Amino acid sequence: MLKEFKEFAMKGNLIDIAVGFVMGAAFKEVVTAFTGGIVSPLIGLIFNADFKDLKYKLQDGTLNDAGEMIGEVYLEYGTFLTNVIDFIIVAFVMFMVVKGVNKMKKKEEPAPEAPAGPSDNDLLKEIRDALKK
Repeated sequence: MLKEFKEFAMKGNLIDIAVGFVMGAAFKEVVTAFTGGIVSPLIGLIFNADFKDLKYKLQDGTLNDAGEMIGEVYLEYGTFLTNVIDFIIVAFVMFMVVKGVNKMKKKEEPAPEAPAGPSDNDLLKEIRDALKK
């Protein structure tokens, strides 16, 4: 069983997938930094607020004895929209990578067709003619 697992783990495709996964995770961090540091502030200018802090209050809270507000409920749509933008950027870049890889691959030439020989009817006619002789 250990030998089979070793053969499975050392297959080229599995290693390619692992490398792609690690690179994708690292790329996600870059995209998150780009979105949080550049895109969100620019979009935040439209709303006159930090984009990640955009939220809608669903329920008011109450003050406890220490003077802290408890029980407030918010719909944090700014965080959600930031993550959607992250996803769109990653999906677009992955689309471009796949498109580039497909373009770089050599187009497979179709296999040459087998030479056309006589049809079954032609062979039967030849046999018939040979038997007549």
